[in-house]
Amino acid sequence: MTTFPTIASDHLPALLAAIPKAELHIHIEGSLEPEMIFALAQRNGVHLPYDSIEALRSAYAFTDLQSFLDIYYAGASVLLHEQDFYDMALAYLQRAARDNVVRAEIFFDPQTHTARGVAMETVVRGLRRACVDAHAQWGISAALILSFLRHLSEEEAFETLEQALPFLGEFIGVGLDSSELGHPPEKFARVFARCRELGLHVVAHAGEEGPPAYVWAALDVLGAERIDHGVRAVQDALLMQRLARERIPLTVCPLSNVKLRVFPDLARHSLPQLLQAGLAATINSDDPAYFGGYINDNFTQTFAALPQLDARDAWQLAHNSFAASFAPEADKRAWQQQLQACVERVADGG
Repeated sequence: MTTFPTIASDHLPALLAAIPKAELHIHIEGSLEPEMIFALAQRNGVHLPYDSIEALRSAYAFTDLQSFLDIYYAGASVLLHEQDFYDMALAYLQRAARDNVVRAEIFFDPQTHTARGVAMETVVRGLRRACVDAHAQWGISAALILSFLRHLSEEEAFETLEQALPFLGEFIGVGLDSSELGHPPEKFARVFARCRELGLHVVAHAGEEGPPAYVWAALDVLGAERIDHGVRAVQDALLMQRLARERIPLTVCPLSNVKLRVFPDLARHSLPQLLQAGLAATINSDDPAYFGGYINDNFTQTFAALPQLDARDAWQLAHNSFAASFAPEADKRAWQQQLQACVERVADGG
């Protein structure tokens, strides 16, 4: 946008809610609200170690990434049938559409489910069917990214990839998530090389709890096209320069970062530094059921806590999200045009 329209500060919350945006860092299992966890547990006869929705929600007091993962995997235990995965994904996509998400690239963790005896087909078919139906109902474009659990071995990742091969047409890429510390990207060099050979997109969590060195390795060893989180890149000036120069997207998750103690509060988040340095940062919700907010919550709370961010930054973050997506170029251009029209409409008081 060559000339940016003037938008009054009191119109900023409306702009943040209204702008079309892509969500590129959402773990679908992390969208399981306590109400749905209990409903699925009842439907499937699964016993939960909590006697009420309130007791489960009160357990969402995490001290670090691992303490979150412990309860995250417990919540996922209620997912057993294709309909469960469908219901979970459709609920997220409906909420995302209300937040004006026009593109969602959704992480799923098959190892969390196959380890419990749930078939890969059950997981993929349920999620993919929800993506198709959400597009028909709300016009949202959605795609799946299979994530390997980094606390498990590369051999187990290869086994998971083998199980997923019959469904290659159902997902667009692979990622790397779960416990970061002690599990550097190099651990998965061979399986990611195989995924690139298969023509899959490659992304990886790095620089959340792990050091900037993990971001370098994700890029150079895994061939990551996007870095999920990446907020610790500010600790390495050369890395910042590279990320800006090569326009490597960062899928930043502000509320998650605070909930998991990566930052003490939103006011000290590194997002302004990333934007000022010219990095292709985006805003996302990560595991919204657990971290206190979906994507619009992340936008509004982050901008409220960081008054140096303005309407131009909101436009930039949304624009970055489309550019960083793996959607067709024609779709990206159409969404960016919608974004510009939305900004102009808000500027005019509409």
